[in-house]
Amino acid sequence: MKYTIPIILLLAVAATSCNKMLDEKVVTNVTDEFYNTKAGFQTAVTGSYVSMRVFYSTERGMTLTETGTDIYTNGSDGDFKFTSQYTSQLDSRYAHTREIWNSFYQTINTCNVVVDRATKITDLDEPTRIKGVAEAKFCRAHYHFILMEMFGAIPLRLNENTAIVTEAHRDSVSAIYDAVIADLQAAEKDLPNTQSEWGRATKPAAEHLLARVFLTRASSPQAKPTDYADAAKYADMVIKNYSFQLLDDPGKIWAQGNENNAETIFAAQYTTDPLYGYADNNACRFFLMQYDVLKGMKRDLPNGTPWKRFRPTKFLIDTLYKDRIHDVRYDKFYTTTWFTNAPIDNLKSGDTAVYLPGYDVTDAQIAAKPYLLVPPRLYTEKLYPSLNKFADALRPDNQASGVRPFIAFRLAETYLIKAEALMMTGDKQGAADAINVVRMRAARTGATPAETLANREAMKATAADMTIDYVLDERGRELVGEQLRWFDLSRTKKLVERVQLHNEQARANIKATHMLRPIPQDQIDRSSNPFPQNPGY
Repeated sequence: MKYTIPIILLLAVAATSCNKMLDEKVVTNVTDEFYNTKAGFQTAVTGSYVSMRVFYSTERGMTLTETGTDIYTNGSDGDFKFTSQYTSQLDSRYAHTREIWNSFYQTINTCNVVVDRATKITDLDEPTRIKGVAEAKFCRAHYHFILMEMFGAIPLRLNENTAIVTEAHRDSVSAIYDAVIADLQAAEKDLPNTQSEWGRATKPAAEHLLARVFLTRASSPQAKPTDYADAAKYADMVIKNYSFQLLDDPGKIWAQGNENNAETIFAAQYTTDPLYGYADNNACRFFLMQYDVLKGMKRDLPNGTPWKRFRPTKFLIDTLYKDRIHDVRYDKFYTTTWFTNAPIDNLKSGDTAVYLPGYDVTDAQIAAKPYLLVPPRLYTEKLYPSLNKFADALRPDNQASGVRPFIAFRLAETYLIKAEALMMTGDKQGAADAINVVRMRAARTGATPAETLANREAMKATAADMTIDYVLDERGRELVGEQLRWFDLSRTKKLVERVQLHNEQARANIKATHMLRPIPQDQIDRSSNPFPQNPGY
C-alpha cells in the first residue's frame, strides 16, 4: 500500500464523562513528534475509530452490503444501481470500493501508530498503554476483516508507514485471518468489559467479532477444524458473561435515543454537533419510499427524506415476512401507514393518507378508500414498504445528515451466530434452542395468555428445521438493513443461488465473479509492482 503523506490527520477525543459517547474533534497543526507523547497517543487511539464512520450508516457501506442480495434491490434513485444489478459498470473504477479501501488503509496506519509507538512513549502510564493498544488492535482487525470479506487477498499492514511506500502485495487470505484473529484475541485479553465512553471497543465487542470471524473462516477454503466450535464458544461468552439481554420489544432496539440499550454490544458513533458531524450518515434516507408526492403528504422531519435508494424484494416481503400473525418483526421494522400532514379535500390532518396492507385487495376496494391503498402488486421503485430502523427525527432539518449512532453488533446476531455454528457442528437441537431465543422475542403478544402461548408455539423452530437456508432466512428477518446480508450470502456461498432465485433485477447478471468486489483501479495504478485484479473484473 502506498501513502504519499507520512503524517496523517488524526481525530481527538473531547471531554470525558461516564455517559458520554466517543466524540472526535479535528486536531491540526501537529508534528510527528506529537504522537510520541501521551496526548498524541490518546489522539491516535481515538483516531483509530475514524473509518467506522466511512462504512457504517453510509451509502457506500449500505450499497455494498444490503443491495444486490436476496432481500434488497434498488429503488428509483441513486447513481449506483449497477451494484445491485451486477452490470458491467461494477468495475475497478467504482467510487464506493475505492473510498472504503483508501479510508480503511489510512486508518489502519493510524492503528499501527498506536501499536508501534506505545512502548516508546516515556510519559505513558501502563494502563493507558495497554487499553489503547487493545482498542487499536480491535479497530485494525475490524478493518482488515471487512476488506478481506469484500476483496479476498489484500495487503496486510501491521506496522506504521514511516516513509513513502511504492510497492504493494496481496497477502494470502489465510494470513489475513491469522492476523485478524491474533489482533482480536490480544484485544479481548486487555480490553475492559465496559468503557466510560460509549463507542470504544470492549471485551465483549472483541468476542462478538471473533465469533463472526471464526464463523466466516469455517466455511472458507482456509477453514480450521475447530472454527465452528470457536465461533460458538465466543458467542456463548458474550451471551453468558455480561449483562446483555434481548429487549422485550424488537421495535425498541433501534428507537432513536435508545441505541445504547441492553442488546447493543458495539456501535459506530456520530454526533449532533454540526462542526464535527459526518455528512455521510444517511441510513435514515436510503430505505424510504417517495411518500412526499402523494395526496395528503409533504416532506417533513418525522417521516424523513425519501432518497428511494433501496427497495425490499418480493421474497423478503412475501416470504420471509409472510407470517405476520405470529411474528411482529414486519410490523415493527417497516412503515406501512402514512398519515396526512398536508390536508387536502377529504383528508384531514392525522387521517390515513397511504396504507400498504401487505396483502392483495381488489380494484373496487382501492377505489372505495379515501386514501391511497397499495397492495403488493402495485409496488414500484418509488412505492414500497419502508424500513424504519434508522429513522432520524433529530436532524436539524431535512437537508441535514443523520445524527444517530449505528448499532454494528447486537446480541440477537450473537445468538444467530451461535445457532449457525452449533448446527454446522451437528448439534441441531442446540442450534434450534439458540435461534428460538430470537424467535420467541419476536412472537406476538396475544389478547390472552393462551393466545400468546399459541403464538410462541407457532414461532418455535425444531432441530429438523436447522439448515443453512433456514438460518439465512432468520438472519434476513432479524438483521435486515444492518449491513450484513451480502457478507452472509457470500461467506455461505449462497450469493449467486439466492440472488438468482429471489432478485429479479440482479438474477440475469450475477455470477461467481461477484463473490468478491473489484480491486480499486487507483490502487493498481499507484503500485510500482504489478497488483493483480480479482478474477472477472
